[in-house]
Amino acid sequence: MINRIKRNIFPTIIALSALSVSASAAFYSVSGLSKLFAGATFEVIIMAGSLEVAKLVIASLLYQYWDTINKLLRGYLTIAAIILVLITSMGIYGFLSAAYQETYQKLVVNENQIEFLENKAKFYEDDVTRYDEELERISGNISTLSNAKATSIQVRDTSAVGGLRSTVSTAELRLAQQRIGVEEENRKEVNAKRTVAADSLQTIKLEILKLQNDSDTVGELGPLQYLSGLTGTPMDKIINILLLVIIFVFDPLAISLVVAANFAFDIANRKNLYNEYEDEVPDDIWGDDEWEDEEEDEEEDINDIEVESEVVEPEDDFIVVDEEEPQPVKVIQKGPNSHRVLYSDGTEKKVDKNSDIIRYL
Repeated sequence: MINRIKRNIFPTIIALSALSVSASAAFYSVSGLSKLFAGATFEVIIMAGSLEVAKLVIASLLYQYWDTINKLLRGYLTIAAIILVLITSMGIYGFLSAAYQETYQKLVVNENQIEFLENKAKFYEDDVTRYDEELERISGNISTLSNAKATSIQVRDTSAVGGLRSTVSTAELRLAQQRIGVEEENRKEVNAKRTVAADSLQTIKLEILKLQNDSDTVGELGPLQYLSGLTGTPMDKIINILLLVIIFVFDPLAISLVVAANFAFDIANRKNLYNEYEDEVPDDIWGDDEWEDEEEDEEEDINDIEVESEVVEPEDDFIVVDEEEPQPVKVIQKGPNSHRVLYSDGTEKKVDKNSDIIRYL
């Protein structure tokens, strides 16, 4: 029993692997087909599930009864299994492509949001640039007005010699100071507007950075985007090739593992002509050691016995006839030291495995 359990461990692992792959393929196929025929989801699930079970049963049946099953039925079941594999592959393709489209739509929405925010950021960047130019112009005006000075002029004064008197005019200086005050107010107003525009620009850039590093889309489609950029191939074409590779490996692998599990169990539980498991036949089933001991005892006993010899003369009418000895036909059971051999007269005898009889059979 222990040997039988050990012998069936690896076939059981193969069978479990086949069931896991088959169950996964069935789940994806049923889900994909239900999305293709969304109007009758429940009915499609029942139909596709029964077809998946039937496919595995057909694979096992064809392996075990390939030589005995009717040829017409065998041909039909083979074609049916191939068609079911194609249907399963189509369902898996539909399921995976739908999952990709869902993620790709998220990426498209994400990219559209980024594009909108980039346009908005460009608007604020132009505002900041314009405000910087305005501040630079105001600063230049203030610098020019700050250089204004009082000018000396001559006014008519009858009390002065010659009727003219020199004095200083501050009108231009007062006008320049008034203008500087106005420019300072303008600079404060423009600087406040620039601050608002710069803050808005920074907020938008942070939103763009957050969308670009979104964990959902980057984690799911990041490798595809990298391959697309590396090879110069559109991402849709890359995902299509990947899906085709998956479906042409997935379900055929499940069928192959089912056949391999049948083969492994067949080898592990093979029986001999006597309906016995070969590795459970005891090594001493033939009792070779006991035979040898008995033969030695018999030889010793024979040597100890004294036999009186007597010569018997045959009578005249005594005729010796050579009878044909039975010939060995085939080995019907193998043992560790001796084999059981079937003779032409129907008898069975134990023969040493190194005997010429065994060698020439």
